[in-house]
Amino acid sequence: MFYKEALSTIAIVLTVAAFYPYARGIIQGAIKPHVFSWVIWGTTTFVVFLAQLEADAGVGAWPIGVSGSITIFIALLAYLKRADVAITKTDWLFFTLAISSLPLWYLTSDPVSAVIVLTVVDLLGFGPTVRKANANPYSESLLFFALFGARNGIVVMALESYSVATVLFPATIGAATLLLIALIVYRRRQMRSGIVFEQEGPKMAPPSNKD
Repeated sequence: MFYKEALSTIAIVLTVAAFYPYARGIIQGAIKPHVFSWVIWGTTTFVVFLAQLEADAGVGAWPIGVSGSITIFIALLAYLKRADVAITKTDWLFFTLAISSLPLWYLTSDPVSAVIVLTVVDLLGFGPTVRKANANPYSESLLFFALFGARNGIVVMALESYSVATVLFPATIGAATLLLIALIVYRRRQMRSGIVFEQEGPKMAPPSNKD
């Protein structure tokens, strides 16, 4: 149907519109993505694209394929620019769990099981970024994740066939993206409040009298 193709085209345009400034921000050093998250996201997104094609997702799957390809590029860029080199034991835990779970999708005999496994793996990929965004909320782009969340909503509408195999991944990752946005906004407000307090505190403190 024409409107499905139109929605898919809009989703692809949103994908490119979201990734271009994000990649530019990495190159300029303004954005510091966690390489572990992007390696996981790039791998799972592209494999989900293949599983969706098998489940007759049609043109609605193409934005996921484009996103998967660009995500792999972002992972490479994050590694080359050493965007976030602060890797904790928790990050290694999420990364190990995700990578070790990836072979499970290959062992499944149907797209539904594969997409369920890959969606869980992709959610594990949020772990390092959530930890980093909580510690440094200004190291991520709100615009990127807002466009990404909107894109996922359009992807769901553009699907030619609705099933667990086609809907689960974009819907779940879209919801996770919204939660990440909420965390970043909350932590930025907290940090701004802390900065104001630190700046005003000394002014309000009573002068000391040593005489």
